[in-house]
Amino acid sequence: MTALVHAPGAPCWFELATDDQPAADAFYSALFGWTIERTPMPAGSAYTIFKLAGRDVAGSYPLVPGAAPGPDGNSTSHWGVYFRVADCNAMTARAVALGGRMIAAPFELMEHVRMAVCADPEGVVFSLAQQRAHPGVDAIGVDNAVCWAELATRDIARAEAYYQRLFGWRMQAHPTTPSGYRVFVDQQRMLGGLLQMTPDWGKCAPHWSIYLQVADVDACAARALRLGGSIAFPPFDAPGVGRIARVCDPGGAAFYLIKFI
Repeated sequence: MTALVHAPGAPCWFELATDDQPAADAFYSALFGWTIERTPMPAGSAYTIFKLAGRDVAGSYPLVPGAAPGPDGNSTSHWGVYFRVADCNAMTARAVALGGRMIAAPFELMEHVRMAVCADPEGVVFSLAQQRAHPGVDAIGVDNAVCWAELATRDIARAEAYYQRLFGWRMQAHPTTPSGYRVFVDQQRMLGGLLQMTPDWGKCAPHWSIYLQVADVDACAARALRLGGSIAFPPFDAPGVGRIARVCDPGGAAFYLIKFI
Protein backbone atom coordinates (compact mmCIF):
# COMPACT_ATOMS: atom_id res chain seq x y z
CA MET A 1 0.00 0.00 0.00
CA THR A 2 1.34 3.42 -0.93
CA ALA A 3 2.49 5.83 1.75
CA LEU A 4 1.95 8.81 -0.55
CA VAL A 5 -1.32 10.70 -0.70
CA HIS A 6 -2.00 12.17 -4.13
CA ALA A 7 -4.09 15.31 -4.01
CA PRO A 8 -6.85 15.84 -6.59
CA GLY A 9 -5.29 17.08 -9.83
CA ALA A 10 -1.82 15.70 -9.05
CA PRO A 11 0.01 13.33 -11.40
CA CYS A 12 -0.44 9.99 -9.64
CA TRP A 13 0.59 7.25 -12.09
CA PHE A 14 2.93 6.93 -15.07
CA GLU A 15 2.32 4.23 -17.63
CA LEU A 16 4.21 2.91 -20.63
CA ALA A 17 2.23 1.65 -23.60
CA THR A 18 4.65 -0.51 -25.56
CA ASP A 19 4.66 -2.72 -28.62
CA ASP A 20 7.37 -4.94 -27.08
CA GLN A 21 6.66 -5.34 -23.39
CA PRO A 22 9.39 -7.91 -22.58
CA ALA A 23 12.06 -5.72 -24.20
CA ALA A 24 10.75 -2.59 -22.48
CA ASP A 25 10.60 -4.28 -19.08
CA ALA A 26 14.18 -5.48 -19.50
CA PHE A 27 15.37 -2.02 -20.60
CA TYR A 28 13.88 -0.09 -17.68
CA SER A 29 14.89 -2.73 -15.14
CA ALA A 30 18.50 -2.52 -16.30
CA LEU A 31 18.49 1.28 -16.62
CA PHE A 32 16.90 2.24 -13.30
CA GLY A 33 17.21 -0.88 -11.18
CA TRP A 34 13.46 -1.44 -11.21
CA THR A 35 12.02 -4.83 -10.36
CA ILE A 36 9.03 -6.34 -12.14
CA GLU A 37 5.68 -7.50 -10.84
CA ARG A 38 3.31 -8.87 -13.48
CA THR A 39 -0.47 -9.17 -13.18
CA PRO A 40 -2.35 -11.34 -15.71
CA MET A 41 -4.72 -9.51 -18.04
CA PRO A 42 -7.38 -10.77 -20.46
CA ALA A 43 -6.30 -12.55 -23.65
CA GLY A 44 -3.14 -13.86 -22.06
CA SER A 45 -1.35 -10.52 -21.68
CA ALA A 46 0.04 -9.08 -18.45
CA TYR A 47 0.33 -5.70 -16.78
CA THR A 48 3.75 -4.80 -15.41
CA ILE A 49 4.21 -2.79 -12.24
CA PHE A 50 7.73 -1.38 -11.94
CA LYS A 51 9.04 -1.24 -8.39
CA LEU A 52 11.93 0.67 -6.86
CA ALA A 53 13.07 -0.83 -3.54
CA GLY A 54 9.62 -2.40 -3.21
CA ARG A 55 7.69 0.79 -3.98
CA ASP A 56 5.49 1.19 -7.05
CA VAL A 57 6.90 3.75 -9.49
CA ALA A 58 5.23 3.09 -12.88
CA GLY A 59 3.49 0.51 -15.05
CA SER A 60 3.53 -0.89 -18.56
CA TYR A 61 1.09 -2.73 -20.79
CA PRO A 62 1.25 -4.19 -24.31
CA LEU A 63 -0.30 -2.22 -27.15
CA VAL A 64 -2.71 -4.02 -29.41
CA PRO A 65 -1.79 -4.34 -33.13
CA GLY A 66 -2.69 -1.27 -35.14
CA ALA A 67 -2.65 1.10 -32.16
CA ALA A 68 -2.57 4.81 -32.88
CA PRO A 69 0.72 6.75 -32.79
CA GLY A 70 1.96 7.98 -29.45
CA PRO A 71 1.63 11.55 -28.20
CA ASP A 72 4.69 12.76 -30.11
CA GLY A 73 3.09 11.63 -33.37
CA ASN A 74 6.09 9.50 -34.29
CA SER A 75 6.11 6.41 -32.11
CA THR A 76 3.45 3.94 -31.13
CA SER A 77 5.14 3.21 -27.80
CA HIS A 78 4.76 6.10 -25.37
CA TRP A 79 4.56 7.16 -21.74
CA GLY A 80 1.24 8.42 -20.39
CA VAL A 81 0.28 10.41 -17.30
CA TYR A 82 -2.67 9.83 -14.96
CA PHE A 83 -4.12 12.58 -12.77
CA ARG A 84 -5.89 11.90 -9.48
CA VAL A 85 -9.60 12.79 -9.37
CA ALA A 86 -12.27 12.29 -6.72
CA ASP A 87 -15.05 11.48 -9.21
CA CYS A 88 -14.00 10.05 -12.57
CA ASN A 89 -17.45 10.40 -14.16
CA ALA A 90 -17.85 14.04 -13.19
CA MET A 91 -14.31 14.97 -14.20
CA THR A 92 -14.63 13.25 -17.58
CA ALA A 93 -17.78 15.24 -18.28
CA ARG A 94 -15.99 18.40 -17.17
CA ALA A 95 -12.98 17.66 -19.40
CA VAL A 96 -15.35 17.50 -22.40
CA ALA A 97 -17.41 20.53 -21.38
CA LEU A 98 -14.24 22.64 -21.19
CA GLY A 99 -13.35 21.85 -24.81
CA GLY A 100 -11.60 18.49 -24.60
CA ARG A 101 -12.90 15.11 -25.68
CA MET A 102 -13.42 11.69 -24.20
CA ILE A 103 -11.36 8.86 -25.71
CA ALA A 104 -12.32 6.09 -23.28
CA ALA A 105 -15.38 6.45 -21.07
CA PRO A 106 -14.97 5.87 -17.32
CA PHE A 107 -14.60 2.20 -16.41
CA GLU A 108 -13.47 0.01 -13.54
CA LEU A 109 -10.07 -1.59 -14.10
CA MET A 110 -10.83 -4.61 -11.98
CA GLU A 111 -10.46 -3.60 -8.34
CA HIS A 112 -7.48 -1.33 -8.98
CA VAL A 113 -8.82 2.02 -10.21
CA ARG A 114 -11.71 3.74 -11.93
CA MET A 115 -10.25 5.49 -14.94
CA ALA A 116 -10.97 7.36 -18.15
CA VAL A 117 -8.87 8.59 -21.06
CA CYS A 118 -9.36 12.14 -22.36
CA ALA A 119 -7.73 14.63 -24.69
CA ASP A 120 -7.36 18.36 -24.09
CA PRO A 121 -8.36 21.01 -26.68
CA GLU A 122 -5.04 20.49 -28.52
CA GLY A 123 -5.60 16.75 -28.70
CA VAL A 124 -3.06 15.88 -26.00
CA VAL A 125 -4.01 12.60 -24.33
CA PHE A 126 -4.12 12.20 -20.56
CA SER A 127 -5.84 9.84 -18.13
CA LEU A 128 -7.96 10.30 -15.03
CA ALA A 129 -7.66 7.98 -12.03
CA GLN A 130 -10.18 7.65 -9.20
CA GLN A 131 -8.64 5.72 -6.34
CA ARG A 132 -9.80 2.17 -5.67
CA ALA A 133 -7.45 -0.53 -4.37
CA HIS A 134 -4.35 0.92 -6.02
CA PRO A 135 -3.62 4.49 -4.85
CA GLY A 136 -0.85 5.33 -7.36
CA VAL A 137 2.91 5.69 -7.27
CA ASP A 138 4.62 5.23 -3.93
CA ALA A 139 7.90 6.95 -4.84
CA ILE A 140 8.24 10.27 -6.61
CA GLY A 141 11.03 12.82 -6.65
CA VAL A 142 13.77 10.38 -5.65
CA ASP A 143 16.60 8.96 -7.75
CA ASN A 144 15.39 6.47 -10.40
CA ALA A 145 11.75 7.53 -10.08
CA VAL A 146 9.57 10.07 -11.88
CA CYS A 147 9.92 13.55 -10.42
CA TRP A 148 8.08 15.81 -12.88
CA ALA A 149 5.32 15.80 -15.52
CA GLU A 150 5.46 18.37 -18.30
CA LEU A 151 3.07 19.44 -21.04
CA ALA A 152 4.67 20.71 -24.26
CA THR A 153 2.00 22.87 -25.89
CA ARG A 154 1.61 25.14 -28.91
CA ASP A 155 -0.69 27.46 -26.94
CA ILE A 156 0.40 27.76 -23.32
CA ALA A 157 -2.30 30.29 -22.41
CA ARG A 158 -5.10 28.02 -23.61
CA ALA A 159 -3.52 24.96 -22.00
CA GLU A 160 -3.08 26.74 -18.68
CA ALA A 161 -6.69 27.92 -18.70
CA TYR A 162 -7.99 24.46 -19.55
CA TYR A 163 -6.10 22.48 -16.93
CA GLN A 164 -6.54 25.14 -14.26
CA ARG A 165 -10.30 25.03 -14.73
CA LEU A 166 -10.32 21.25 -14.95
CA PHE A 167 -8.15 20.41 -11.94
CA GLY A 168 -8.16 23.65 -9.95
CA TRP A 169 -4.39 23.90 -10.23
CA ARG A 170 -2.54 26.76 -8.60
CA MET A 171 -0.15 28.12 -11.21
CA GLN A 172 3.07 30.08 -10.88
CA ALA A 173 6.06 31.10 -12.92
CA HIS A 174 9.38 29.33 -12.42
CA PRO A 175 12.15 31.83 -11.63
CA THR A 176 14.88 30.13 -13.68
CA THR A 177 13.11 28.37 -16.58
CA PRO A 178 12.47 29.85 -20.05
CA SER A 179 10.19 32.85 -20.26
CA GLY A 180 6.55 31.83 -20.08
CA TYR A 181 7.16 28.44 -18.44
CA ARG A 182 4.35 27.70 -15.99
CA VAL A 183 4.42 25.44 -12.94
CA PHE A 184 1.43 23.79 -11.27
CA VAL A 185 1.61 23.19 -7.53
CA ASP A 186 -0.31 21.78 -4.58
CA GLN A 187 0.09 22.49 -0.88
CA GLN A 188 3.23 20.35 -0.56
CA ARG A 189 5.30 20.73 -3.73
CA MET A 190 5.64 21.67 -7.36
CA LEU A 191 4.00 18.95 -9.46
CA GLY A 192 4.90 19.73 -13.06
CA GLY A 193 5.07 22.34 -15.76
CA LEU A 194 3.71 23.73 -19.01
CA LEU A 195 6.23 24.51 -21.76
CA GLN A 196 5.54 26.67 -24.81
CA MET A 197 6.67 24.86 -27.96
CA THR A 198 8.63 27.00 -30.43
CA PRO A 199 8.99 26.65 -34.24
CA ASP A 200 12.18 24.61 -33.82
CA TRP A 201 10.05 21.74 -32.46
CA GLY A 202 9.04 21.17 -36.09
CA LYS A 203 6.04 18.90 -36.63
CA CYS A 204 6.20 17.32 -33.18
CA ALA A 205 2.69 17.19 -31.71
CA PRO A 206 1.92 18.64 -28.27
CA HIS A 207 2.29 15.98 -25.58
CA TRP A 208 2.79 15.14 -21.92
CA SER A 209 6.26 13.92 -20.88
CA ILE A 210 7.80 12.51 -17.72
CA TYR A 211 11.14 13.34 -16.10
CA LEU A 212 13.07 10.73 -14.13
CA GLN A 213 15.50 11.91 -11.49
CA VAL A 214 18.95 10.30 -11.66
CA ALA A 215 22.29 10.75 -9.93
CA ASP A 216 24.25 11.23 -13.18
CA VAL A 217 22.47 12.22 -16.40
CA ASP A 218 25.46 11.61 -18.69
CA ALA A 219 26.16 8.15 -17.30
CA CYS A 220 22.48 7.17 -17.41
CA ALA A 221 22.09 8.38 -21.00
CA ALA A 222 25.19 6.41 -22.02
CA ARG A 223 23.80 3.33 -20.30
CA ALA A 224 20.48 3.77 -22.14
CA LEU A 225 22.39 3.70 -25.44
CA ARG A 226 24.19 0.50 -24.47
CA LEU A 227 20.83 -1.06 -23.59
CA GLY A 228 19.41 -0.36 -27.05
CA GLY A 229 17.84 3.06 -26.51
CA SER A 230 18.59 6.29 -28.34
CA ILE A 231 19.25 9.92 -27.46
CA ALA A 232 16.72 12.51 -28.64
CA PHE A 233 18.48 15.46 -26.94
CA PRO A 234 22.02 14.94 -25.59
CA PRO A 235 22.71 16.00 -21.99
CA PHE A 236 22.70 19.76 -21.49
CA ASP A 237 22.71 22.21 -18.61
CA ALA A 238 19.47 24.09 -17.96
CA PRO A 239 20.52 27.22 -16.02
CA GLY A 240 19.03 27.33 -12.57
CA VAL A 241 17.44 23.89 -12.95
CA GLY A 242 19.94 21.10 -13.55
CA ARG A 243 21.31 18.76 -16.20
CA ILE A 244 18.78 17.22 -18.60
CA ALA A 245 18.66 14.74 -21.48
CA ARG A 246 15.79 13.30 -23.53
CA VAL A 247 16.08 9.56 -24.13
CA CYS A 248 14.03 7.03 -26.09
CA ASP A 249 13.67 3.39 -25.12
CA PRO A 250 14.18 0.65 -27.77
CA GLY A 251 10.52 0.98 -28.81
CA GLY A 252 10.79 4.75 -29.30
CA ALA A 253 8.98 5.89 -26.12
CA ALA A 254 10.60 9.14 -24.97
CA PHE A 255 11.30 10.42 -21.48
CA TYR A 256 13.62 12.91 -19.81
CA LEU A 257 16.48 12.36 -17.39
CA ILE A 258 17.27 15.10 -14.92
CA LYS A 259 19.67 15.85 -12.09
CA PHE A 260 18.67 18.97 -10.21
CA ILE A 261 21.28 21.45 -9.08
